[in-house]
Amino acid sequence: MKQLVSLLVALLPTGALACGAPVCLVDPNGLSLPQIITFEDMRSGAGPGYLIDDILPMPGATFGERFAGQNVISQGFHDEVTGTAFGPLTMLPGASGQNLSLVRFSGNTMLNGYGAAGFPKRDAQGEGAIAVLFDEDQSALAFDLRGGEAGIAHVTFHRRDGTMIGTVPVDPTGEFSVGFMRSDGIRDIAGFTVTNKDPQGMAIDTIRFGKIPELS
Repeated sequence: MKQLVSLLVALLPTGALACGAPVCLVDPNGLSLPQIITFEDMRSGAGPGYLIDDILPMPGATFGERFAGQNVISQGFHDEVTGTAFGPLTMLPGASGQNLSLVRFSGNTMLNGYGAAGFPKRDAQGEGAIAVLFDEDQSALAFDLRGGEAGIAHVTFHRRDGTMIGTVPVDPTGEFSVGFMRSDGIRDIAGFTVTNKDPQGMAIDTIRFGKIPELS
């Protein structure tokens, strides 16, 4: 038994053991996540992108602006999510022109949140909140940040009953992948929201999740 525990500890990303928070920011390369969502086969566009004014269902997860019970307010051009999510966690889109777009840039298609200035204004692009609701609860996940320019992002995690697990800051933002893991290994992340205060806004891409394979 001691050998098994030692092996499990060795396989966990170091940050998951050391951060002391409900959800830890970890090296995404240390996570084994079999399910991947990209937006490469979706209709997209350059510049402001292809506008999505409703929720966006994908295999394994649904995308929108916020969860039922929450509100979105503006802090300058950026969205801030307030209020308590209702249970069961339910996805909601933003107002018309203030939801999402799919942008094709540098050979990649990425998901963009639109702020209060509205589509297709540059002051709205990448400034909006993005919410993700999983079909099944998760204990770890990862995604790529796109377009970040040394600002700050906040990723807030929720259980299926709407209760908040915790918020993890990503500071500074940039062009890189981020991984997150429940510090106690509990599989109760039903969804999360991403907001940012990046000077140019930011998008996300290549969401990884799914059950980490069990040792046998």
